[in-house]
Amino acid sequence: MSSDFCALMLNASDDGKKVTPEFRTLSVDDLPEGEVLIRVSHSTLNYKDGMILNGLGRLVRQYPHIPGVDFAGEVVESSDDRYSAGDQVILTGWRVGESHWGGYAQMARVKADWLVPLPEGLTTAQAMAIGTAGFTSMLAVMALEEQGISPQQDGEILVTGAAGGVGSVAISILAHLGYRVVASTGRPENSDYLKHLGASGVVDRAELAEPSSRPLLSERWQGAIDSVGSTTLAHILAEMKYHGAVAACGLAGGADLPATVIPFLLRGVRLIGIDSVLCPYEKRVRAWQRLVTDLPKERLTEATQIVALADILPYGEKILKGEVRGRLVIDVKAC
Repeated sequence: MSSDFCALMLNASDDGKKVTPEFRTLSVDDLPEGEVLIRVSHSTLNYKDGMILNGLGRLVRQYPHIPGVDFAGEVVESSDDRYSAGDQVILTGWRVGESHWGGYAQMARVKADWLVPLPEGLTTAQAMAIGTAGFTSMLAVMALEEQGISPQQDGEILVTGAAGGVGSVAISILAHLGYRVVASTGRPENSDYLKHLGASGVVDRAELAEPSSRPLLSERWQGAIDSVGSTTLAHILAEMKYHGAVAACGLAGGADLPATVIPFLLRGVRLIGIDSVLCPYEKRVRAWQRLVTDLPKERLTEATQIVALADILPYGEKILKGEVRGRLVIDVKAC
């Protein structure tokens, strides 16, 4: 095995205000410490990756840095008994790609605790078509189930940011499980795409982004998966049916929540936070196993675009502008 590999490296100006990307040839010896050395085959592009590529949000504090919050590949060396050379593994979360070098490189060295085995029935490319976005979607669906929200109930499940990675996978899973799903998007041209994934209806995100002048609105949703936050989440809470539940997993619209406690007190609404970064190992494994059975592979393929690592940079800006539909898989071998 050659010790040299290609990586996308980010460098910052002295004042930290400008981030400059460059493709570099590195050695395995350049990698940070960790028990497991992995030959990366695929990564993906999440909203957080777009922020990091553009130096936004102070997510990365130390440069030079290799971004990429997700990756999948093959174990080359391991000093941990849980993994051996040849094992196929997945990494999502644990602030990899932020505080630890990530997956936009052909080799990575990480802690064994951060990995999960690639489930039988998935390729590394399919695992990255799911990635953090799809993994988060599955955690959100599981959270609604844990709150007793089932397909047998009389009510619809709202999915916001529906044309993005989290939304696309969430719709596919929910529809496959028998839920009636309504998709919210600001891109009406994606209506046919969302209905093909399984949405029974589409609403304009502007309708939900309007701040409510009343603490309660007409009951509309039995459950919701929200990746927007801010006034959208506040509006959704005011429209929840009695004892409905919302899984909140993003803040594309802002980190504030201009709401009242009235929906919680008068309708018993449940608001559940979804954290995919530090999710415990056992729950990670359960979620990945559920993704094998509950996410239709044909829907995943239809929602996925594959791009070479060498061509990834323009997509970092596109995802921040909402111009990336579905999931984008990065072929790290093509650097």
